Amino acid sequence: MGSGQLVAVFGAYGHTGRFVVAELAARGFVPVPSGRNAQALEELAGEHGLEARVASAGDPASLDRALAGTAAVINCAGPFASTTGPVIEAALRAGIPYLDVAAELEANLDTFAHYRERARDAGAVIVPAMAFFGGLGDLLATAAMGDWTEADEAHIAYALSSWHPTAGTRLSGAVSRERRGDHRLRYSGGQWEHRVDQAPTLEWTFPDPMGPRQVIGEFTMADVVTVPQHLSIPNVTTYMTAEAVRDIATPHTPPPTATDKSGRSDQTFLVDVVVRSGGTERRATAGGQDIYAVTAPLVAEALERVLTGRTKTKGVASAGEIFDAPDFLHALAPHITFDLNPQKQIA
Repeated sequence: MGSGQLVAVFGAYGHTGRFVVAELAARGFVPVPSGRNAQALEELAGEHGLEARVASAGDPASLDRALAGTAAVINCAGPFASTTGPVIEAALRAGIPYLDVAAELEANLDTFAHYRERARDAGAVIVPAMAFFGGLGDLLATAAMGDWTEADEAHIAYALSSWHPTAGTRLSGAVSRERRGDHRLRYSGGQWEHRVDQAPTLEWTFPDPMGPRQVIGEFTMADVVTVPQHLSIPNVTTYMTAEAVRDIATPHTPPPTATDKSGRSDQTFLVDVVVRSGGTERRATAGGQDIYAVTAPLVAEALERVLTGRTKTKGVASAGEIFDAPDFLHALAPHITFDLNPQKQIA
């Protein structure tokens, strides 16, 4: 466990950041809440008896002060297009690992493109998208691959009982749309495609008892960035249940509402991953409650493994590349259920 190590949490007072602070404290770390909103920081720090450090992504000196003496930094502050670069630079200056919970495709692509060589040469550890979107799907795809060295395609289907987006999710989505313009992204044939047509509506058969559900195909999430970074799979597609897409597309859908003392909402999820090679299919699934809350044990478990040397590489790395995927997923119990079906013939 954390043994009292200081861990900076940038954007600690956001919806996901609060879950991360609580999870780190429960694991024996001492979170150092950081961000630009001094009042929100002081309120959060007071609740937990912590030291707040005001910092802004636009002020490198303030970031250096925020990270001083810490063992690592977790970036929870969106929109990540504005924060990943400055916080990564501060982590590199401090010589500490960097992890984030970014679900923004463009921000994740930027992290891999801009920091892969620098981080590798410096022996640094940078783990982007270590969250529900990006990290969990990547771990499941890696676990499903097993001993395969390559596959033809990977499909990651999300079934959310509802999707009440946080203000941060809405802001990050707006920034991504602004950067992307009228296009949507698809990863096919080992390349990114910019599409202007509508994403298809399909039917996905989830494991029992859920069964068939209507999904929006090519609903491209962060997993489509992280998976091809280390797995030889030229076609990676993500899907989202149609009801959840309608929720997040509706501007009046309210934010999440806490239904238990931990602050979790009553939202449930199932992530179903299918990897195919030739005539063979392998599958891995995970289920749980509240996509925002479950990000906290995901990134905290990753942090523990980085700080204790239970990693397989350095540099900028996806979750499944740097960690033992099946072992990691099993370690997340009771936060998620995990089921691995290593081989199944396509009907």
